[in-house]
Amino acid sequence: MSKPIVATASLAGCFGCHMSFLDIDEKILTLIDLVEFNKSPVDDIKTFTKQCDIGLIEGGCCNSENVHVLKDFRKNCKILVSLGECAIMGGLPAMRNALDIKECLEEAYLRSPTVDDRIIPNDEELPMILDKVYPCHEIVKIDYFLPGCPPRAELIWEALEALVTGRPLSVEYQHYKFD
Repeated sequence: MSKPIVATASLAGCFGCHMSFLDIDEKILTLIDLVEFNKSPVDDIKTFTKQCDIGLIEGGCCNSENVHVLKDFRKNCKILVSLGECAIMGGLPAMRNALDIKECLEEAYLRSPTVDDRIIPNDEELPMILDKVYPCHEIVKIDYFLPGCPPRAELIWEALEALVTGRPLSVEYQHYKFD
């Protein structure tokens, strides 16, 4: 019997969800016995080489490249999971949503005391910045949401284990409640 195939990606975020994923510690060895990785920083595969069973996405969409990657994951993954607050609600990158994009770029590139060149980057090879940061579910259908900033390693493990073994994935209320 073939192993379920897992893919992961980081969009507009801090990579903290992947770090939390790695914090499953020795259970990663169990996970490696249970799944095969494809297109993930875990195995450094840059493009999909086959259809995947589970895709884990961290980060929201702040530019055209993020949208392209997310749509590619939706097309190539049977189950897509938003991992963390940036993927679910836009997270800290979405703080720019209250600003006009032109004003945001001028502040970052023209008025910042740490910038020397004082030009707004405008190269066709750079991804186009979106009008706001979008959570993943506003771009594609998301099947499951794992909250947290980042989600606890144990929650990631429990979710993966449930999805891989075919058990229902249930996220308890305490994972959404922060005191």
